Amino acid sequence: MKTTGKVTGIVSNLVTVEVNGPVSQNELCFITVGDTKLMAEVIKVNGKFAAVQVFESTRGLKNGNEVEFEDKMLEATLGPGLLSSSYDGLQNDLTTMTGVFLKRGEYTDPLNHEKLWDFTPIAKPGDKVVAADWLGEVKEGWLPHKIMVPFAFNGEYTVKSVAEAGQYTIDQTVAVLTDAAGEDIEVNMYQKWPVKVAIKGYKEKPRPSRIMETGVRVIDTLNPIAEGGTGFIPGPFGCGKTVLQHAIAKQGDAEVIVMAACGERANEVVEIFTEFPELIDPHTGRHLMERTTIICNTSNMPVAAREASVYTAMTICEYYRAMGLKVLLLADSTSRWAQALREMSNRMEELPGADAFPVDLSAIISAFYARAGMVVLNNGETGSVTFIGTVSPAGGNLKEPVTESTKKAARCFYALEQNRADQKRYPAVNPIDSYSKYLEYPEIREHLAEKIKAGWVEMVEKTKNIIRKGKDANDQINILGDDGVPMTYHELFWKSELVDFVILQQDAFDAIDALCPIERQSYMLELVLGICDMEFEFENYEECRNFFKEVINLLRQMNYSEFQSEKFNNYKQQLTNLLSNGN
Repeated sequence: MKTTGKVTGIVSNLVTVEVNGPVSQNELCFITVGDTKLMAEVIKVNGKFAAVQVFESTRGLKNGNEVEFEDKMLEATLGPGLLSSSYDGLQNDLTTMTGVFLKRGEYTDPLNHEKLWDFTPIAKPGDKVVAADWLGEVKEGWLPHKIMVPFAFNGEYTVKSVAEAGQYTIDQTVAVLTDAAGEDIEVNMYQKWPVKVAIKGYKEKPRPSRIMETGVRVIDTLNPIAEGGTGFIPGPFGCGKTVLQHAIAKQGDAEVIVMAACGERANEVVEIFTEFPELIDPHTGRHLMERTTIICNTSNMPVAAREASVYTAMTICEYYRAMGLKVLLLADSTSRWAQALREMSNRMEELPGADAFPVDLSAIISAFYARAGMVVLNNGETGSVTFIGTVSPAGGNLKEPVTESTKKAARCFYALEQNRADQKRYPAVNPIDSYSKYLEYPEIREHLAEKIKAGWVEMVEKTKNIIRKGKDANDQINILGDDGVPMTYHELFWKSELVDFVILQQDAFDAIDALCPIERQSYMLELVLGICDMEFEFENYEECRNFFKEVINLLRQMNYSEFQSEKFNNYKQQLTNLLSNGN
């Protein structure tokens, strides 16, 4: 029998309920307001009172309203049809809404129960299986979507029968399993899983051992992110966080993309909905949306649903990882999620931490980031979830609590700088403040040496040193004037500008420069470092400046040309002639 209760207190979307039975943390409940039932989640239990956060507007709610507890947590529905879909934080299908906005108390089904899927069996009668083992597959777009033993199953099962190849709906039985007690259990194509509990279903979770190519030079060349790794992009408003995320989504070496718009402004979310269906995947030539799921929770939606949106997105990622796929999760912005946590914590009158954020903010963020990673499945295949979130620190202050807490959890840090954005140097990633801890991993260093070339990490460190020396030289020039410093200072500065304009800067809207394969990055970096190793003799700083401007212009033209094409090689020959005259 379900536990019930009555509303005894209301503070915005925080509602206190007096219960007449057992309830548990994160349990779902429904509050009856007239003919409408509002979904809520238990966030604190104190004796016979439970504090619940309502995922909807609480207008019209009053003391005495009936509450019914569901004896389950907020769950994500997992099955064929998730890709190419757009959901809110509670996984309501936004394409089946009755109006521009979801009506209060309106909950839609995330999957199509009438569509027929072409099922192909994988398991055979007599096979021994456990949770997350593959029973069969269907084609979701062009990707193989595995039908698995439900994650909630415990122990070993025997496959009694598997449906023959053919067309089935997600509700039809595709396999029958027998448990240890000899009872038969029917399995269909979809299952449910609580979003705040990490999906296991794998043998081990090793350290990342290879990089994930993004096609963005400032990431792949200087601070690569590992496949199954974590990173975050902090920066002030207008510095290009969203554009950089979109570039990574379009070009990243991942098979499934999940975009979580968590508390973002509505105009940015509209861009996702209008641009993504039009984007062409450079890897397959198909529409990018075919392998993308969007979880949308804008800033004008109820604050409680922001927290749900990031967990729903991560659960969907873990589901596809269990199929042996490479998944990329992009969350924009985790600051809005943290602000939602702060709002609920303040309403509950909990002890505040720095800037009134919850005391356990760092632990919450770390636990969430820990759900990403590469795993080895039960059958020996590998799958991965790579997570990159954005942080929107107030006033661009990178010392605020959300940024500092995320730094402890994420292994890659891509700091966007207002000054670079003002100079239109995009991506506006500060190359000195940013870092990738994966470059310290022996497995990653070996992978880079094999994939690119021996000594690659040393080349990267050399590049960063050129940038640092150039910055120091520029500071001296600004203080003492052009004529007040030796010519070597001008040369150091312009060599750092050469690295900046040719390697760091990239045009996300240029058909060729937007996607830079790792082979091209290696070639261009080696070419640039070769120029930086040269010794020049200039009579004055104007001659130095004009020479390097010509070199930069030719190298940028090479970036905008097809790799090793006639046009590319023509600019390369002009560069060779220029260097031979100036050396």
